[in-house]
Amino acid sequence: MIDKKPIISLRNITKSYITGSAECQALKGISLEVYKGEFVAIMGPSGSGKSTTMHIIGALDTPTSGTYTLNNKNISAYSEDQLAEIRNQEIGFVFQAFNLLPRTTVLDNVIRPMMYGRVPQNEQTERAFECLRLVHLEDKASNLSNHISGGQIQRVAIARAIVMDPSMILADEPTGNLDSKTSHEIMTFLQDLNKKGRTIIVITHESDIAAFANRIILLKDGLIISDKENNRFIAKK
Repeated sequence: MIDKKPIISLRNITKSYITGSAECQALKGISLEVYKGEFVAIMGPSGSGKSTTMHIIGALDTPTSGTYTLNNKNISAYSEDQLAEIRNQEIGFVFQAFNLLPRTTVLDNVIRPMMYGRVPQNEQTERAFECLRLVHLEDKASNLSNHISGGQIQRVAIARAIVMDPSMILADEPTGNLDSKTSHEIMTFLQDLNKKGRTIIVITHESDIAAFANRIILLKDGLIISDKENNRFIAKK
């Protein structure tokens, strides 16, 4: 169920970069809200501003102007230390490149965010196993993460993303390195999490991946040109 109180609110966000003597305006004043329990896809071609939007939503970067409110906190001008705290506590990341430690066990990869998140050590293993059960990989806990398949690696990344019980999961091209069958499986896992109340934001350039979301935001040239419910929504079979 979608709670009509936004957990994310972007207001007139701009972002400019200086390259040599030229200024590039990646975002030109975008505004959007994401509500608890939504499954949102942010789409756009290369250069549209979707990656910059992802970096700002993920507290990986700050806007040049405008305000970003996350759970009623204006984090637009937070320091790097404050943003690091937000990333650890509020946002679960799933990346195209997986970003797991390759010669470390599946269990230890899932535990890792808790080591930086002040979770008592005696709770860490239990919570990690609980998240691995959610993605049906508890039997792989002792495997090294470079000794499992690509789809399993991404499911481990999803388990790692939810272990801190974040406000949202932010998935950046989460199926970019996977074949179509495995991509479908990963998006179905994200749908399952959404049905259990997780807020999901997926950044993608692929319409078939965006079709798993309930709402699609389309960017072009640093502006939102469309924001609407998804009529092509792929329901889980």
